[in-house]
Amino acid sequence: MDLAAYNRCVDAHSDALFRFALKHLRDRDNAKDIVQDSFLRLWLKLDTVDENKCRSYLFTTAHNLIVDRSRRRKYVTRYADGHENILVTHQPKHGLKDEVDRLLDTLPPIQRSLVLLRDLEGFAYQEIAAITGLDMTKVKVYLFRARKALQGLIGDPALVA
Repeated sequence: MDLAAYNRCVDAHSDALFRFALKHLRDRDNAKDIVQDSFLRLWLKLDTVDENKCRSYLFTTAHNLIVDRSRRRKYVTRYADGHENILVTHQPKHGLKDEVDRLLDTLPPIQRSLVLLRDLEGFAYQEIAAITGLDMTKVKVYLFRARKALQGLIGDPALVA
């Protein structure tokens, strides 16, 4: 890939890659870091990545960076003594998008990735298998399970507003 092809790749895929990272991380700065790191890694491998495969390479790289980041940042909430009687209040729902985002957060990271890659970014099953390193059967099974879990959490879509 030459410089012009790299620039075309940046123009064509930076927005979708940012949306993908932002949906996972829910933090604009971290999503920008993932996108920047993905394009940096592509830049370092210009001579080995074909221009027609740059989209797949970028999403695979971003997926791996997101997984690595989530493994490094396992947060454990610890409560000090005496806080066990604190009442929890829930804010009213702010719309379907916020609800879907909240429900996506309940899925395991691999299932969330599959749903975002397939339903948000429109990748084919073969492309998702290449990006995630899973075989085709696992992609279909995990995606099915993720959708079933979301369907069970949402319940009747007519009631969610």
